[in-house]
Amino acid sequence: MKKFNKLIIACDGEAASGKSTAAKLISKKYNLLLVNSGLLYRYGSKLIIDQNPKNIYPFLKKKFKGISYKKIVKQKLHTEQISNHVAILAKKKRVRQIINQFQKKIINRNKKICVEGRDIASKILAKKPKYDLAFYFKCNSDIASYRRWLDLKKKIPLKEVKRSIKNRTKIDKSRKNSPLVKVNDAILIKTDKLSKKKVLSLMSKHIENLN
Repeated sequence: MKKFNKLIIACDGEAASGKSTAAKLISKKYNLLLVNSGLLYRYGSKLIIDQNPKNIYPFLKKKFKGISYKKIVKQKLHTEQISNHVAILAKKKRVRQIINQFQKKIINRNKKICVEGRDIASKILAKKPKYDLAFYFKCNSDIASYRRWLDLKKKIPLKEVKRSIKNRTKIDKSRKNSPLVKVNDAILIKTDKLSKKKVLSLMSKHIENLN
């Protein structure tokens, strides 16, 4: 396995496509700092739901100035209420600017990093610094829904999970600000029939081929 002094990986993909799992696996293997941009938006949603500010923009700007990424990832952020709220929040241009600035600070301090989200290769790591490698994850909606349903320990009806995932992907792809897209040089990984081990193997193969 190659050792890298600098390695910047972008992982984008549709809802429940397996990108978060893949990003965790590859980050562990190559000792990369993992930044999950989705968690940042979920944290923003949690703050708004809990505190109901009059003006969300100065509120979020202040909150993101006074917290570390490590503290954010320790929060309980995967509730159905947050999931329903976050897709709408992520459409707002000024919210994306606030969270993008927060991400950029982390990225600029780290030469070995994996950033996972929906506009990473197209926006966050499009330049200065630009990704060394970009992956785009897709999964059949039935399989993606079933996997997410299992993750949620079957607490929510499968039909509802499927509807939520389809709705989220539709919103992500159609929003005006930083829509979900596959950049031209991103490597497509369809996770429908792939095990975690196989996904890791495919990603590693491309990383090992970097000059």
